[in-house]
Amino acid sequence: MPRTLDPAAHALRRDAFVDGAQRLIARGGYERLSIAELLAELGTSRGAFYHYFDSKEALLEAVVDRMADGAVAELAQVAGDATIPAAEKIESMFAALARFKGERSELIFELMETWNSDANAVVREHLRTEVVARLEPLIAQVVREGVEQGVFDVASADDTASVLVSLIQGASERAGRMLLAVRTGVVRLPDVKRFSATYAEAFRRVLGLERPITLMDDETLEFWFG
Repeated sequence: MPRTLDPAAHALRRDAFVDGAQRLIARGGYERLSIAELLAELGTSRGAFYHYFDSKEALLEAVVDRMADGAVAELAQVAGDATIPAAEKIESMFAALARFKGERSELIFELMETWNSDANAVVREHLRTEVVARLEPLIAQVVREGVEQGVFDVASADDTASVLVSLIQGASERAGRMLLAVRTGVVRLPDVKRFSATYAEAFRRVLGLERPITLMDDETLEFWFG
């Protein structure tokens, strides 16, 4: 009789590898992470690892996917809050994302250089596709609310959401490069603040919003780039 797979137990065992990888990456960086070190950390076998992941790169993808899942869940909670006006939801979604990343800053710092390498181009494209699929409906929902409330002026909520998600991804990639540049002294905090303000203005114009908006406050900018 074939063995019956227990989905819950399977997920827990797989999650243990992702948990261990996150700890080791935060401790010493992705480049230093070895499968042997992870196996020693977890007290398990190489065969068990390859039952869930076919490579170290696949493990990195799982770590990043988990972060994306968590970030989108934070944004969904804000988007679904009926007590927050639409314009404030846009700002609150960015604040929630900043908090989420701040709580994982050590891991994000360690992942940054590896994430931007040519070797991870396929993983980045996978994450980009997944984020678009999950984020566009949330943004479109908020845009529709803003149109109904008379604060956004757009022709199509869905098309506007697509444009805004493209802006978000482009800004995120640029911010990642600026973060590395700040750490080496090539870019300074005033440069980052100028970029953030320009990005917020682009967001405001796409939405047709009359009042200015803040997508990242000075405290958050100083935390990451100061």
